[in-house]
Amino acid sequence: MSEPEADEGRDRPPGGWRIALGALLLAGFASAWFALAGRIDWIEGWAFLILFTGFSTGLGLWLRRRNPGLLAERQGPPAANVEPWDRTLVRWHTIGIVVLLVVAALDAGRYEWSRVPLAAQTVAWAALAGSCGVIWHVFAVNAFLSAYARIQDDRGQRVVAGGLYGVVRHPMYAAVIVWAVALPVALGSLWAVLPGVLSAGLLVVRTAREDRMLIGRLAGYREYASRVRFRLLPGVW
Repeated sequence: MSEPEADEGRDRPPGGWRIALGALLLAGFASAWFALAGRIDWIEGWAFLILFTGFSTGLGLWLRRRNPGLLAERQGPPAANVEPWDRTLVRWHTIGIVVLLVVAALDAGRYEWSRVPLAAQTVAWAALAGSCGVIWHVFAVNAFLSAYARIQDDRGQRVVAGGLYGVVRHPMYAAVIVWAVALPVALGSLWAVLPGVLSAGLLVVRTAREDRMLIGRLAGYREYASRVRFRLLPGVW
């Protein structure tokens, strides 16, 4: 069931004004973040900004060339048929990530409430880099990777079973969960692990809800779920 009025233009990639707005928002975030940290020489903070900016920019440019429809789906306004429960979960997950970043800046940057061993930080940065690789792979494999849970009849959605989707049913959520837990450790803040774990828990709930939606409403997904048994972690769940 397509919705031409509500979703008109969703397959067009975002224009230059949106890119410029994104750059301004990033600059504003960086200024506020380092102001919270109380210093400009916070190495972990700079490392995160470089990783995040480089990865998101590279992925955006790649999608603009390879799959502009998917880029428009993710960066455009939510479609009319987005599940109401998913709007709520996305909102709270976003709040959790913002709290994580604020706490990390105050802890690791300004007050040094906690200390993270260098070995643990190194492992966390490796986990973040690995997650970036998984996320890029998922974007390359799944042309229906919407930012919100919905059945994309307007985009001809079908079951995707290639690549990591042959191992777990939701590799994107698995990678983002790793991000939420590893990022505070990489930044050097143990206190920020708490909002990171809470955000990861919301993604587990989201995975379960979206999985039920797909089993009930996407043709062929029930058969796919019977072949690929695990949602996030092979042998566990």
